[in-house]
Amino acid sequence: MRILLASSEIYPYSKTGGLGDAVGALGKALARAGHEVAIVTPLHRGVRERFPTLRRMDWKFDLPLGAKRGDATLLLLEIDPTLKIYFIDKPEYFDRAGIYNDSHGDFGDNAERFIFFSKCVVHLARHLPLKPEVLHVHDWPVGLVPLLVQHERATGGWQKPPRTCLTIHNLAYQGVFPRSAFNLTNLPAQLFNAETVEFYGQVNCLKAGIACADVVTTVSPRYAREIMTQEFGAGLDGLLRKRQAVLTGILNGVDYEEWNTTNNPSIAAPFDADNISGKMTCKAALQKRCGLAIDPAIPVFGSVSRLADQKGIDIIFGALEEMLAGNVAMQFVMLGSGSKNYEQILQSLVSRYPNKVAVQFGYDHALAHQIEAGCDFYLMPSRFEPCGLNQLYSLRYGTIPIVRRTGGLDDTVIDATDDAAQADGIKFQEPTAGALAKSIRKALLLFQDKSLMLRYQQHGMSKDFSWAMAVKSFEAIYRA
Repeated sequence: MRILLASSEIYPYSKTGGLGDAVGALGKALARAGHEVAIVTPLHRGVRERFPTLRRMDWKFDLPLGAKRGDATLLLLEIDPTLKIYFIDKPEYFDRAGIYNDSHGDFGDNAERFIFFSKCVVHLARHLPLKPEVLHVHDWPVGLVPLLVQHERATGGWQKPPRTCLTIHNLAYQGVFPRSAFNLTNLPAQLFNAETVEFYGQVNCLKAGIACADVVTTVSPRYAREIMTQEFGAGLDGLLRKRQAVLTGILNGVDYEEWNTTNNPSIAAPFDADNISGKMTCKAALQKRCGLAIDPAIPVFGSVSRLADQKGIDIIFGALEEMLAGNVAMQFVMLGSGSKNYEQILQSLVSRYPNKVAVQFGYDHALAHQIEAGCDFYLMPSRFEPCGLNQLYSLRYGTIPIVRRTGGLDDTVIDATDDAAQADGIKFQEPTAGALAKSIRKALLLFQDKSLMLRYQQHGMSKDFSWAMAVKSFEAIYRA
């Protein structure tokens, strides 16, 4: 099949979280499965300098954008004969310190930036020599694409447009903007209605995609069920129930070329399920880097996360306060960025427990690998989690995940109460510090039982969450 993917971020060119990882890996996996694949994304700051083989195409965008016109150029990076990455080059929109925001908050022109990008995606889908059969868009920044395709098919003479697939990576982020943003679409006023893009008098980009795409997917089976409920539906549960016949949950995969323990320059020593001894070297290297006591007998807990309410960061704080105040022998390492309030609380923990807590703010790709490889346990108490990738990385790295029973976390981690013979993690139900602290105590007991600990690690490391299974599911959807 001929497939065009569209996303506001794609690893390794741009990334704020799991979206970039997922789309980059999916594109590679589809190409390896024999499909002809192109990905389109904005040219964000720094990409040109890091990837000098980028080639400028003889292609100019000149598209209506409300009362004015938007222009851009196109760059191409050919990964191999079946995989191409197209970059939309418009510096005033995309050459910025962040993809969606900076230290001052969200960019005030995000509606304009991503409506323009969506129009570029549709233009490419219509005019690229690839002639895609499927146009697969990801999350709210390209949520308007299915509506724009529908309109061009109805009024612009596009006789055989591609079928559209929308993947929801996180329903909490919907791209909601004032009513005036609809003028930037240049769509007829009657299309601003409750059946498509209108949401309590505002424009909702993700809603438009859910309403208009031929098929809707999300990133785990349980999350697909959860988002049809009022608790997790973020105001769109009614629409999602209406479209449940075309809604499917497909678990994200892991790029094991990137996230592996046997050929990884970021970690101190190789190891695998058959010989896990190198993990102790990785643990000592992490303790040393973080300024903690180098002691194999002390269990190390870790987390790599956005510092946001969704991720249950306050739950981690509360549980750590309870455990550390009790003088428990444990260490905690965290890498993350986000809420300044949470950063201050973390700094307070470090100042009060400098021998037990180490934190680095921002994102450091090598350190993320080192935390996954060097920790004994990984904390992921999310209030909701569409799929989650770090628990999958942890399983492969022999780091036992401690997770809440929600979304993809519940789909991928096996607790002893689920299946004692195959257990590879610890799960809890209530989103409270007390529930997490109880799970940490279970982990401390598990850590003392070396044979059981090894069995948990080997179960996790032997699991296969590669993109091969996800690709088969997407192929079936694309063909249907």
